[in-house]
Amino acid sequence: MKKHLPFVLVMIVCLITASAEAQQNPSNSRVALLIANSNYPDLSAPLATPVKDASSIGEELKRLGFAVDIRNNLSKGDTFKAIDAFISRIKKGSTALFFFSGFGIQHSKQSYIIPTDAQIWTEGDVSRDGTSIESIVTKMEQAGAGVKVLIIDASRRNPYERRFRPVAAGLAGIDLPHGSLAMYAAATDKIAGDAAAPNSVFIAQLLEELRPSGVSAETSFSQTRLGVARATNNEQVPWVASTMLDEFFFSPPPSPPETAKADVGKPEPPKAEAAKADRPKVDGAKADATNPHDKPLVTTAVEDPALKELDAKLQQNPNDAAAFYSRGIIFAKNGDYSRAVADFDQAIRLDPNDAAAFNNRCWSRAASGNLDPALRDCNEALRLRPDFADALDSRGLVFLKLNLNSLAVADYDAALKLKPHQASSLYGRGLGKKRLGKISEANSDIAAAKAINPGIADEFATYDVR
Repeated sequence: MKKHLPFVLVMIVCLITASAEAQQNPSNSRVALLIANSNYPDLSAPLATPVKDASSIGEELKRLGFAVDIRNNLSKGDTFKAIDAFISRIKKGSTALFFFSGFGIQHSKQSYIIPTDAQIWTEGDVSRDGTSIESIVTKMEQAGAGVKVLIIDASRRNPYERRFRPVAAGLAGIDLPHGSLAMYAAATDKIAGDAAAPNSVFIAQLLEELRPSGVSAETSFSQTRLGVARATNNEQVPWVASTMLDEFFFSPPPSPPETAKADVGKPEPPKAEAAKADRPKVDGAKADATNPHDKPLVTTAVEDPALKELDAKLQQNPNDAAAFYSRGIIFAKNGDYSRAVADFDQAIRLDPNDAAAFNNRCWSRAASGNLDPALRDCNEALRLRPDFADALDSRGLVFLKLNLNSLAVADYDAALKLKPHQASSLYGRGLGKKRLGKISEANSDIAAAKAINPGIADEFATYDVR
């Protein structure tokens, strides 16, 4: 007589089977992180639309099968935690989507999202307090995401940028890995105005384009671009870039019935209208010089208006770690390394977990030839933040000056995986490879670095590295 499995056991077997199938088909999973920052202390009133926009997009993505995590008004530390949690949810072959609405700033051909507790007084502070968009998509790629989608609504003029830049720079393009689709609310190097409606023009249009089924994601983004351009009389034209090799659908077309015969006259799904993104073109423009990793400015620190403002802040509050850090940046960019180190000392005393302060003290010490303490500082910065591209770049300089060329090349390799267009890392790696006898590779790196920053060789010469 045939025996039947107990009902509970049958259910357990089914659950195990379903779990195994899910693990074998991780490409079916969809995860999304949405960050909306409205409450910036430097504003007289919160931004009107980011939180509402994130909520609206989140609801639509849930309908489309995404596991959505929405985070509002995040500090720098909470931003890191949210991104780490997001990356941990990505399975090999899955779809990962990152959305940000708030303030963004372009610096050294990279774009950074700005947390609500940012302390930005100089351009060098942008990479310290912000999070590189390119680093986020790199982490998505490293986690194994098959499809990587970025939606960035941060092309706003903001109070931080006005402190060191007379004209808004907008956001920079992204060097996308294969299988990526990205969209900014405005064209690169352009800014967009804010609206007080329930949703911004950009998000309202995007929501309309996400809803139809059977339309590729590239087409949805392209149609969003056209719709926003029409609605604003071409004053705001979103930027779309794609490295997709296969079509991806937010809402796939319905499957035909199994019994249906092939329909010879059936139209094909719409083709993607968005142009594929080329890698950023080199325009020969000089790199920004407000980060210590760039060429020092010819102006003296005394002439820097931000210095007086920071002096006043420190007189009011001698325990302002962010002010010490920012003043150290100003001293360092002007080649006043002893005062820079002294200010970074104070920043670290007040905040022993400030990886950026350790990194910039490392760089200042390396530039002035104090190599052993510099190496300890870089190691500590990387202990605090293992994927810190600038600290890898700084330690590469230390290794070059110590003539440990293989170690220098390894650090510059790691830095360039996170920031592919960082001129100092390209040039430093080129010098290291040249010393190791890899002349062809060295010349390629050096040429690429000079194309980004024509003064990079002179900069390294000031560090006595040639």
